[in-house]
Amino acid sequence: MKLEGSLLLLTLALVLTTPAASDPDPLQDICVADPASDNWLVVTGVKVNGFTCKDAAKVTPSDFFSDILAKPGATNTTYGSIVTGANVEKIPGLNTLGVSLSRIDYAPGGLNPPHTHPRATEIVFVLEGQLDVGFITTANVFISKTIYKGEIFVFPKGLVHFQKNNAKEPASVIAAFNSQLPGTQSIALTLFTSNPPVPDNVLGQAFQVSTKEVEKIKSRLAPKK
Repeated sequence: MKLEGSLLLLTLALVLTTPAASDPDPLQDICVADPASDNWLVVTGVKVNGFTCKDAAKVTPSDFFSDILAKPGATNTTYGSIVTGANVEKIPGLNTLGVSLSRIDYAPGGLNPPHTHPRATEIVFVLEGQLDVGFITTANVFISKTIYKGEIFVFPKGLVHFQKNNAKEPASVIAAFNSQLPGTQSIALTLFTSNPPVPDNVLGQAFQVSTKEVEKIKSRLAPKK
């Protein structure tokens, strides 16, 4: 009985200390984000994990509405793709609800370059066109597939993944996340355009190239002024 009791306590401890797979469940019906209040909190040095709630008496339907994903975004970018996010920063009513969407549009040949979402699993639904998609596991296994209009593909939380339009026609997807603010770390931009910058000799050794090549890459990826 002592052994069974110990196993029960260990199981409960693991359950209580294991991080949630997505954003925590809300403890009230709504908690519309109040950015103005959060600005005050930052100034005073008090921070919260998310956004504070707007006064319920001041909540309006517009806090839960957006048409931001209705139209394609402009794909004349460095990579020939554009991500339009519909997260808590754009829709305050998403605060504490643990979900968000994005629309991604791709020019012919466009790429959503290798990146990760540290706080969410992603699932994409193809609106138009076709895409070559893939992710890499921590065992360095590459899992990929070509997906077409009406099809779905899932990218596990935190794993490096991409989408590439190898067709001659534009493509677009709707991406869903189990986080109100999934976050994105583009591998190339994170490493080569950070502020302060990652030292050239670190990047050169990591990628086995010269520091001159590192400087070239940094100059190409630097934000346009």
